[in-house]
Amino acid sequence: MAAFWQGFVEHWHVWFVSVVLVVAAVIDGWKLKVPNWLTFPMIVAGWGYSGLADGWSGVGYSLLGTAAGLAMLLPLYAIGGMGAGDVKLLAGVGAWMWSTTTLYAFCWSAVIGGVIALAMVLYRRSWARHKNNLVMIVTEVLTVRNPSQLSAMAAERKSAMLLLPYGIPIAIGTIAYFAFAGMLV
Repeated sequence: MAAFWQGFVEHWHVWFVSVVLVVAAVIDGWKLKVPNWLTFPMIVAGWGYSGLADGWSGVGYSLLGTAAGLAMLLPLYAIGGMGAGDVKLLAGVGAWMWSTTTLYAFCWSAVIGGVIALAMVLYRRSWARHKNNLVMIVTEVLTVRNPSQLSAMAAERKSAMLLLPYGIPIAIGTIAYFAFAGMLV
């Protein structure tokens, strides 16, 4: 038990990020929105923590991690594929955990998101409709290439789409990566 508490104290920031992710996932599942009152303080606190822990180089790594989190999801947001709160949530992970961990968290989250989306489609037995939507979206992305126009097209289609609150896969994937990498103990 003493080893657990020692690990907890050493990795408290990973546990803090995990708790914030769980709160974000619950809110996103409930309201289909990750609120700014959660994401903005997470980002700023990550910069502060990194500065206190590692000085100016820590701030630089934290800013780079924030940019990495934004860069990975911003294209999907730009074309209407996810909400801004999800993007800011991954940016918050980047502020605390820096870019390499954020990249792995993103990859794990993408796999988890794909599995959840597939399960949702199969559960509702709407494979054909969603396959057609996917083909249409990919065709639009490849032919239209204008993010504003793609976003408007996505907004028109949103009411007919099966929505996945992406804060949930971000939380599950990121925390699973933390556990896999031994970052929680």
